Amino acid sequence: QEQLVESGGGLVQPGGSLTLSCVTSGTIFSIYAMGWFRQAPGKEREFVAVATWATFSPYYADSVKGRFTISRDNAKNTVYLQMNSLKPEDTAVYYCAASGVVARYPLTLSQYAYWGQGTQVTVSS
Repeated sequence: QEQLVESGGGLVQPGGSLTLSCVTSGTIFSIYAMGWFRQAPGKEREFVAVATWATFSPYYADSVKGRFTISRDNAKNTVYLQMNSLKPEDTAVYYCAASGVVARYPLTLSQYAYWGQGTQVTVSS
């Protein structure tokens, strides 16, 4: 069973940067893709970024494309979300998730079996 633990959230000014980390443990071979989602107050959880585990080919939501980068460190079993040029509308709880669904890119919540506890990102001056 996979366990995911996020960290790195915090308060940042508009235009600033943050890097979120997600440490994975468990049966790594069962993962097809790692994704990041976010949920703002009063809104549904939405897709942010995903990368397939084998090739780490990334895919991003249009709202973050060019500003966010998903990456990983195999030695540390850690997936990162580098967030640059942050905007107030990026404020949300960010979740990492692991999917065993073999699809081009798992983009929906139901395709992810394992979730972290979330980390708060607040973009405000």
